[in-house]
Amino acid sequence: MRSDNIKKGVARTPHRSLLMATGVSKKNMNSPFIGIASSFSDLVPGHIGMRDLERQIEKGIHSGGGQAFIFGVPAVCDGIAMGHEGMRYSLPSRDLIADCIETVANAHQLDGLVLLSNCDKITPGMLIAAARINIPTIIVTAGPMLDGESKCEKLTMIRGAFESVGKYRDGVINEKRLLELEEASCPSAGACQGMYTANTMACLTEIMGMSLPFCSTSAAVSSLKRRIAFESGIQIVELVRKNLLPSEIITKDSLRNAIIADLALGGSTNSFLHILALANAAGVDVTLKDFEELSEKIHQIVKLEPSSTITMTGFHNAGGISAVEKVLLDGVKDFKDLKGVTLKKTSELVKDAYIDKSVIHEYSEPFTTKPGLGILYGNISPEGSVIKISAVDESCYEFKGKAKTFNSEEDAMKALENNKIKEGDVIVIRYEGPKGGPGMREMLAPTSLLVGKGLGTKAALITDGRFSGGTRGICVGHICPEAASGGVIALIEDGDIIEISINKRSLNLLVDDKTLEERRKNLKPYTPKIKSGYLAKYARTVQDASHGAIV
Repeated sequence: MRSDNIKKGVARTPHRSLLMATGVSKKNMNSPFIGIASSFSDLVPGHIGMRDLERQIEKGIHSGGGQAFIFGVPAVCDGIAMGHEGMRYSLPSRDLIADCIETVANAHQLDGLVLLSNCDKITPGMLIAAARINIPTIIVTAGPMLDGESKCEKLTMIRGAFESVGKYRDGVINEKRLLELEEASCPSAGACQGMYTANTMACLTEIMGMSLPFCSTSAAVSSLKRRIAFESGIQIVELVRKNLLPSEIITKDSLRNAIIADLALGGSTNSFLHILALANAAGVDVTLKDFEELSEKIHQIVKLEPSSTITMTGFHNAGGISAVEKVLLDGVKDFKDLKGVTLKKTSELVKDAYIDKSVIHEYSEPFTTKPGLGILYGNISPEGSVIKISAVDESCYEFKGKAKTFNSEEDAMKALENNKIKEGDVIVIRYEGPKGGPGMREMLAPTSLLVGKGLGTKAALITDGRFSGGTRGICVGHICPEAASGGVIALIEDGDIIEISINKRSLNLLVDDKTLEERRKNLKPYTPKIKSGYLAKYARTVQDASHGAIV
């Protein structure tokens, strides 16, 4: 065992003495040492229930014959960090989490890991760590939140809370109703209820084979989740004994399976960043070209919140990821039959899967033959940009409008709040990319306000920042190159005509090249917004979004 490096031989007497100080018995000194990396936090709704899940995992590890050690890693709630300076730390926290887990696991020579995750950047950070460290690993995602309800109105964090701000400002609801929605939208522990980034990444983790069946969709407060946590503890000891490594699970085939599932589910645009970063950590040749290739041919078979009113609760009851895997195995040639942490092939796991066909369509009868996500190219985004097609009304697949430019999210919010954005406008939010932000903030606040004000199909928003998985409307993000790197988005002026075509997969500024060259001559060099601390270091080392914003 790898842990023999800290516990075997006379020279390791001091090490054993210190381990005994933690409570390890002489008998368990010979057991596999399993780390439980827990992202428990009282600050993050998706993580507040993890103390119970830690106990279940720990019980499972000891029942399986291992010795468990719990250690903590950071967690950021994107919803709470949204709309202010705090969001700059969200994406950078992904790489910080990976560094923390790598440091603890390697410093203490652990034999295996159970990674307890849930929210947006924590799950991809843990996947990156698993790929880097490459010791037997299982991921337990803590699960989605229960649906909200008020006066028989079904609610989610997006529709019940974020979009209600726009409705209130537009006079659609009064203050009393606003406060009722505020109180009822997030009724329990768990990741926010729709196919936003947290639940998208949980589903893709299960698709890749890094978590047990139904882990991604079982509710955070359910007994099923507790049992999955316990079984994950037992299973990790088995994986250590068999020495099944993440490098045997996180492969080109499993990452392409994740992309296919993401497109079929209409998942979060942030998955592009995270899959590319994971591929880099795993040394796997998956690039934006894989997304582009697959996005042209994969049909969308599921529509969940924010694209519909069905939440993760409804998706789980309809069969969850097992049902989706069965449909994709039967209908998509590119979707491979692989083994993961269960040690069984997907086909064996899902052969008797229940499928509610009103929620999870047969591949031959999709909701749409258009994928859930798309890559747009053009003179604004020669290196790519991303749109969540599943969250755009089909009447808006071709959109042309006048640019209104803003050099920060805050400036765009002021314009929206003061009714300066009108039908036919294209909001341009720039200098919010990985380098320029720094940290590539999510734009859920302005996109939600846009929808809440009734402009979701009448105005568009483009940015070198990114969006929440809960964003809906004509919203294009991840524009590369970003403004801070001299991208064309930095050259756009108020009144310029911008053309967005989902059908052609294009994003273009209708300004001639000569004019753009003149503007470039007058473009001032980018001045970093943050001069010290973690974000300054991040800005100096981060790559662009088309490479996963890796550092």
